[in-house]
Amino acid sequence: MTSGYQVFLGLDVGKGEHHAVALDATGKRLHDAPLPNSEPKLRAVFDKLARHGTVLVVVDQPATIGALPVAVARAAGHQVAYLPGLAMRRIADLYPGNAKTDARDAHVIADAARTLPHTLRAVDTGDDTLAELGVLVGFDDDLAAEATRISNRIRGLLTGIHPALERALGPRITHAAVLEILSRCGGPAGIRKAGRRKVAAIATAHAPRMGDRLVEQIWTALDEQTVTVPGTTAADTVLPRLADSLKTVLHQRRSVADEVEG
Repeated sequence: MTSGYQVFLGLDVGKGEHHAVALDATGKRLHDAPLPNSEPKLRAVFDKLARHGTVLVVVDQPATIGALPVAVARAAGHQVAYLPGLAMRRIADLYPGNAKTDARDAHVIADAARTLPHTLRAVDTGDDTLAELGVLVGFDDDLAAEATRISNRIRGLLTGIHPALERALGPRITHAAVLEILSRCGGPAGIRKAGRRKVAAIATAHAPRMGDRLVEQIWTALDEQTVTVPGTTAADTVLPRLADSLKTVLHQRRSVADEVEG
């Protein structure tokens, strides 16, 4: 990997600022300074070092906070590699001094690239794909947590005002038919007011196989409770909004899943 390189640039990456140390093939220090995490500043350093010969840029983190230096280095025509954390810690133990500083870490990275090329790993297109997937999967994790929160809120609300209806709908709360009924009719009072025919039409449109059975279970649950619990009227206002929110989150999860598959 290091064959033919005249400059070894080690970057200890940071959120807003990296530290850059560049060494030539003999170990002479060509550059040692903080480096802001911006494309113009990165390009300026890369271009300056390129005057000394072919540059190998080595980072300690190729993704997240290290993604911009990697992208800029590639765009400038330089090869990029990274030094895995475990290898870096072991190599750092061989250098004098115990203080962990950005400048020391950047020097360790650059010197390892110069003298221990077998410790480096190439940053290839597979890493780029993993980075893309990491962003999508992280977003999906957030959506999954939000879907769980809204589902629990709907089930908790139904349990408080009509436990029998919650038992009928709760286990299927994310099903399109159940969400559409809640969205268009509301809670127990709204569902009964909408009437069995309308609810059946909604259910069968979104669940042809289980629509009739679902409606039967809903009406059995409604008939089980004759009293109206305080909060039922407000639930008819809140439940449609919660159902719509949950539908939106679930749609976003499906879209993310398609992007991940692609």
